[in-house]
Amino acid sequence: MPHIEPKDPSAFLPLTHLSIQVLLALADRDLHGYGIIKEVEQRTDGVIRPATGTLYTALQRLMDDGLIELTGEASPDDARRRAYRLTRLGRRVAAAEVERLAGVVRTAQGKRVVKG
Repeated sequence: MPHIEPKDPSAFLPLTHLSIQVLLALADRDLHGYGIIKEVEQRTDGVIRPATGTLYTALQRLMDDGLIELTGEASPDDARRRAYRLTRLGRRVAAAEVERLAGVVRTAQGKRVVKG
């Protein structure tokens, strides 16, 4: 049965911390699991360090939801590594989540929790 893309990306929100980090990692290039782990660790200054099992569970869920897909290309250094890419729906969902989080920041600024 083909995956039907919902019209409203907000149906997927809120995303988990790991899910948005995976979508952001794949926003500008295809990566295999280890590459995703390294990018997330580096971009978050080590605050988010996904364990391999946790990452692959998240990747499977994101694939099941149609937010990412396999590229069909293996890593040049290890044919067993599968590369992932963001789908159009995944990009729309990531954008919706970033807007949602920006709203949280605006609220915090308005309440003077953080400086604007």
